[in-house]
Amino acid sequence: MPESTDAEKVDINELKSGGFIKQNQKDLFTVRLRVPGGRLDIDKMIKIAAVAKKYSRMGYCHLSLRQAVEIIGVHIDDFDALVKELAEFGQPVASCGPRVRVPTACGGCEYNPHGIMDTQKKALEVDEKYFGINCHHKFKMAFSGCPIDCNRTTEMDLGFQGVVEPVWEEDPCTGCTLCEKACLEGAIVAAEDGKPIFYREKCVYCGDCIKACPTDAWTAKRKGWAVRIGGKHGRHPREANDVMLFLPDEKVFDFIEQTLDWYKRNGKRGERIGTTIDRIGIEKYRKEVARPFITA
Repeated sequence: MPESTDAEKVDINELKSGGFIKQNQKDLFTVRLRVPGGRLDIDKMIKIAAVAKKYSRMGYCHLSLRQAVEIIGVHIDDFDALVKELAEFGQPVASCGPRVRVPTACGGCEYNPHGIMDTQKKALEVDEKYFGINCHHKFKMAFSGCPIDCNRTTEMDLGFQGVVEPVWEEDPCTGCTLCEKACLEGAIVAAEDGKPIFYREKCVYCGDCIKACPTDAWTAKRKGWAVRIGGKHGRHPREANDVMLFLPDEKVFDFIEQTLDWYKRNGKRGERIGTTIDRIGIEKYRKEVARPFITA
């Protein structure tokens, strides 16, 4: 950490890359903590609060839009002591700058009744494996457990959203029409005998029909991740391109690695991956990255 007590004499961009973000107030910084998936152990929350109370000169924390805890108003002279105390209970500082950021995630299938995929587990694994890798620009990933998409995968550089493909069997079906009522997309319409007519093109793969069916006539044919690339919000937002349905959970690491390698080869310094795609075309990305996973 810098020896000078004057923030103007240190590299502000370097500090920001390390998770220390300059504030308006002289020599005060916001310290961003690394919280993959937004999940914090309760005991760790208590310890973070104690550290924040000790070192914040403004008396509060902020929960960022990407699920990080930010300690506000930390003096530059306190950086070393703050980091040391956080490390004592295993709480690292996050980072900013042109690199892979901490992944965000919803509750997933662990306790959320809508959840299809285990977003929390995947966010922790991805954070451990890819956090901090240098890129041409920031690279944000998010995991949503179902098509409600609470974690806004359409706004991420690389987004994964849980999906399940329903399949219907006639023998167990009693024609109760509960699946028709459960489907908010109009993808299921009951015939005169109550048996469902399935319009696959309207299905968003949420699995509500499976949950509603009392006889297991609707079951899950397969589960996986819908994958989106190139999204961002901010001053010039861009909606991500849909590039794949039903990526198997065990292939997520391979997909991320192929994407980062493609971005490294095709992107330019200071360019988000969505801008790279706009410059050279989404079909190049689909052909070189996504399509091999679809045909595998």
